[in-house]
Formats: sequence, structure tokens, C-alpha cells
Amino acid sequence: MTLPTLHGRAAWIFTEDDYDIDLIVGIKNIKITDINELAAVTMTSYDPDFAKAVAKGDLLVGGQNFGYGHPHYPAMRAMRHLGVAGVIAESFSPGFFRGEISMGFPLITCPGIRAAMQRWDTLRVDWESGVVINERTGQALPFEPWSSTERATIEAGGFTPYLKARLARERAAAGAGA
Repeated sequence: MTLPTLHGRAAWIFTEDDYDIDLIVGIKNIKITDINELAAVTMTSYDPDFAKAVAKGDLLVGGQNFGYGHPHYPAMRAMRHLGVAGVIAESFSPGFFRGEISMGFPLITCPGIRAAMQRWDTLRVDWESGVVINERTGQALPFEPWSSTERATIEAGGFTPYLKARLARERAAAGAGA
């Protein structure tokens, strides 16, 4: 398995630390279940044209403790629906990090990322070198590596596919040893 290619524009840079992701769709919209309706209200309090401007493969950039608060899923569901491929932040709230990694959504912890980017800069994650590259400036910032389980979860596309693949490998190994 391989890690997903992360190469896209910085569709938004969240300047706040301790950013509550519920604000992405707005608290009043948190119970919307129709994904198209939810996507239409995404980021409207920041940029009314966000949903039209974001493109498949784009990335979000955040500050310290990104995802703070109750880690509700609608905001990132809407972002994935709009094509956002991942989030690169200074650090993440632990509950948000675990929840989104388990969904197979890449979250990259990269100290210094927020100050090194401007909106719409093109970013590339170089998994082999362990850096995030701003293609406009050429600056490369090291990111924190994932644990082996986090990496395998992302490679598998989420925690459920990861567990199914692991179970299949264990059964095959047990069958080979019989």
C-alpha cells in the first residue's frame, strides 16, 4: 500500500489557535445530513465563495490545536465532499486527530506551516523526505511522522479497512502455519 498523494493549493489558512472545526459549517448547520446542502454552507462566514473556489486535492492549513472542541464530523465530511485532501497544521486536538485518521483523512503535524504559507500557495507533501514543500517559495518544512498504525490506517483508507486487511493477513499466516 502507499500513502495518498498530497499536492494541492492551500485553500484556507486558519489563523486562530484552538480552532473549533464546527465553525467551518456553522453551529446552526451542524445537524444538516444532506452532504450537498452541508457543502454549500461550508466556510460561508469566512468566504462566501469558498465552495466554488476549492478544488479536488486542495489542502487546509491550521495552527496549534486545530480541531479543538467536540470533534463533530460534518465539517470534515463537507470538506472531503468539496475535494479537500487533507489538513496540515502546527498541531491537532487529540480527539480530532484520532477521529479523522480513523476515517482515512490525512492530518499532517508540521510546526511552522502557518507562517510559511499564503492562501492558494501550492503545497506538496514529500513522504520520503518527511517535508511539506511550498512550491511558490521552495521552502521545505519537516513534519512529524505518523506511528506505524496511523500510517497503515491512512494507507488502507481508514480504520475499518485497516482492521479487515490486518485480520486477513493474520488468518493467512495462521493458515500457512497449519
